[in-house]
Amino acid sequence: MSKIAVVFWTGTGNTSTMATAVVEGIKEAGAEAELISAADFGAAKVKEFDGIALGDEVLEESEFAPMFDECKPELPGKKVALFGSYGWGTGEWMENWEADCAASGIKLATDSVIANEMPDEEALAACKALGAALV
Repeated sequence: MSKIAVVFWTGTGNTSTMATAVVEGIKEAGAEAELISAADFGAAKVKEFDGIALGDEVLEESEFAPMFDECKPELPGKKVALFGSYGWGTGEWMENWEADCAASGIKLATDSVIANEMPDEEALAACKALGAALV
């Protein structure tokens, strides 16, 4: 059975809601999911998982971004997917995050999911599909 980590940071609760939907998609697809806060994850844990879903709100700088930078060298070759929410602008930060992954040799397993503010039903369904794509 695949084991997938859903690693996230949330300041508003929106990305936490998305992370829960990702976990549901993973479990519905028949895999094991572990929900982990960014503060509790690091490069040494990457090898424990077959896939990793990363969720954030505009690449939070004090907790999430340092964890992601530490993990980047370990992520190529893993199934990786990105999701997150934002409250301003156009969500360009997700495009920048995807480009950072590509430049680091991280191939994304599926399209990223982004929600403006609280995720609606469409975004939550996309999060479930994202989770299933990691299995």
